[in-house]
Amino acid sequence: MKKLFRKIKSFFFKFRYVLLGLFLINFIIWYNCLPEKLIEAPTSTVVLDQNGNLLAAQIADDGQWRFPYNSDVPEKYKKALIAFEDRTFESHWGVSIRGLSRAIYQNIKEGHVVSGGSTLTMQLMRISREGKNRTVFEKGIEIYMATRAEWRYSKDEILAMYASNAPMGGNVVGLDAAAWRYFGRPASKLTWAESATLAVLPNSPGLIHPGKNRDALKEKRNRLLDILYERNEIDTNTLILSKMEPLPEKPFPIPQIAPHLLSKAIKDGKKGQVIHTTIDFEMQNHMTEVLDFHHQKLKENQIFNGAILVMEIETGEIKAYIGNTDNEEEEHGSAVDIITSRRSTGSILKPFLYAGMLQDGIITPEMMIQDVPTYMAGYTPKNYNLQYDGLVPADKALARSLNVPLIRMLVKYGVPKLHYLLKKMEFTTIDRSASHYGLSLILGGAEVNLFDLVSAYGMMARSVKHYPDIPLGINRKASYLPRNELEFEREKPIIKPASAWFTLNAMIEVARPDDDMNWEDFASSQKIAWKTGTSFGFRDAWAVGLNGKYVVGVWVGNGDGEGRPGLIGREAAAPILFDVFSALERVDWFSVPYDEMTKIPLCRRSKFRASMNCPEVDSSYVPNSSLRSEACPFHKIIHTTKDGTYRVNSGCEIQSNIVSKPWFIIPPLAEQYYKTIDPKYRPLPPYRSDCKESLEDNVISIVYPKEPSTIFVPRGFKGTKEKIVFEISHRNPETKVYWHLDDVLIGETADIHEMELTPGPGQHVLTLVDEFGRQKTQSFMVLEK
Repeated sequence: MKKLFRKIKSFFFKFRYVLLGLFLINFIIWYNCLPEKLIEAPTSTVVLDQNGNLLAAQIADDGQWRFPYNSDVPEKYKKALIAFEDRTFESHWGVSIRGLSRAIYQNIKEGHVVSGGSTLTMQLMRISREGKNRTVFEKGIEIYMATRAEWRYSKDEILAMYASNAPMGGNVVGLDAAAWRYFGRPASKLTWAESATLAVLPNSPGLIHPGKNRDALKEKRNRLLDILYERNEIDTNTLILSKMEPLPEKPFPIPQIAPHLLSKAIKDGKKGQVIHTTIDFEMQNHMTEVLDFHHQKLKENQIFNGAILVMEIETGEIKAYIGNTDNEEEEHGSAVDIITSRRSTGSILKPFLYAGMLQDGIITPEMMIQDVPTYMAGYTPKNYNLQYDGLVPADKALARSLNVPLIRMLVKYGVPKLHYLLKKMEFTTIDRSASHYGLSLILGGAEVNLFDLVSAYGMMARSVKHYPDIPLGINRKASYLPRNELEFEREKPIIKPASAWFTLNAMIEVARPDDDMNWEDFASSQKIAWKTGTSFGFRDAWAVGLNGKYVVGVWVGNGDGEGRPGLIGREAAAPILFDVFSALERVDWFSVPYDEMTKIPLCRRSKFRASMNCPEVDSSYVPNSSLRSEACPFHKIIHTTKDGTYRVNSGCEIQSNIVSKPWFIIPPLAEQYYKTIDPKYRPLPPYRSDCKESLEDNVISIVYPKEPSTIFVPRGFKGTKEKIVFEISHRNPETKVYWHLDDVLIGETADIHEMELTPGPGQHVLTLVDEFGRQKTQSFMVLEK
């Protein structure tokens, strides 16, 4: 024995450097034998709600239901798996000598392979080397790699990788996918019997799964339950009840509660991941039911698509994302995510114009705006009801969605400024120049998507909700992903609190649908600021609304753009909006941001800042910015006879018989409509016959065209009609003059009284009215050469 020892010692000494080199080479190979990522198989895309409930999933690219790696292995499954596959898992270093010895003995005794003796770590190595033949050489490689894996990974990590990639029969891989496919619930909620079933499946996934060989599967499951009982993991009652549980029948379909959110997540680069979202599972289900209920009625009118988006104001978190209705016919495009699709706006953007004008001090909240037939830059807007009020308060114009007053407001505010404001609020689909949209920007000339729309209204509401504090990320965009508040910066709100508050209050007054008798009861229970929109051709119906906690956006229409009669925001989308709010919790309205407001005297009649001529004044709160707004232009001092019947002046009446008084004077065209809706309105008294001549003559004179006049309109080089320059003069050039062509207001001038027009062939009437109500009328004929 000593001689043998000396020979061995001599051998090692003689070849010590060779052996050391071989050891180092082996160590390097062993150290690097594992790939950087152990398992490269494609995984399913999985969307979870805020509490981890499964909302939707997409199968992996290789056709397998393989959920991404999950580090959390339920305790029941962990104990069942270790008891069945590898009882010494917690203590061995990747290989169980006892297990291998037992397997060799059993295989020799039976004359064929009946046991592999593999530990869970070795089985994980085999899974990572998918496609390799099961030979003794491969077993050696698995052992070699398993020892390295035990050094690289913790026991919990090894167990989690195995649970995430173990074959479960058919095209189901991993614990999480199997729990949903076979039991219709997450792995964390499996019973002992269900956990045991999934623990034994990987042992023979090709032969034993819930679809066949049910007796063999049940026998294995019950044998494992007995082992768990013997190991004191379960008690007698649990053992008896678990054995009574039936095996699952055919696989359950994977839930698809938010399929369009799944599509969006994949489009956002999250394919193959587990996406933890901010969605509220119960709310998502309920809103899906609301949309489906209305869908059943709407499709009777050949309206097949719709969408609902609910966002929490404070956090910007999306709580419900229903991207489309469920149609059996593929032609109706139910797979299309409407929430991210570009659609024509109708008038859904009008509140941002109103808020912008308040913020810039151009208007007061209730300032009177002209509502008369209007022609501007080749554009002739009309109100939806084809009627006019002459004058209408700005907030009522917004509440009633009157096109003409809002267009006149836009002209005053400027299309570029509104375009800039909308871009600042991250309307990503407003991607052309301001000149491209022109005045149609607030009447459907632009396209937005529901996601950006809800996000922008949320910014406005957040400005008021957090007043007087300015939290981090007050202008944050909506998100379906949880966010850390620290990732946001402190910034000023895009729309200041006072302007936002008055805008939202104006939206409370929007006229509600006629077909529900409970609107008044609903309104008394909570305040809802809301707005609708209908695109040209009745192709898109919008409704957006908010209370003190949520913003809700609704779109209804046909995905292919087909218009339908009755496809109107107020009738098709608004009922869905209010059904959604009926399901949401009641909350208090926003507090008034008084520190951002000032109480000032306003003209009772016009709601402009009161001028010295306004006879009746009310003290009202306005945004601080409105202190810069224009003083009342309508009240002017006139001079009348003592009985007030006629206007006079010092040229025709002695001073003692003249009474000076303020009078509400509006342009004649506005007066024509306004006097029909305001019974208190009094027209301007006429001049007494002996006074009119001396004051009115030649105040306005028409330079071109002269009367009678026939105008020939030449055509340019490319055949386009040339413009005609009309010119007038006024005794006081700085006086505003309103131009009307055929009783349609086409613009106003001051200082330089010229205007380019392109009237069509035929007879026309030009009417000129200055700001004091004095007018001049002239007819002319247009002929084309």
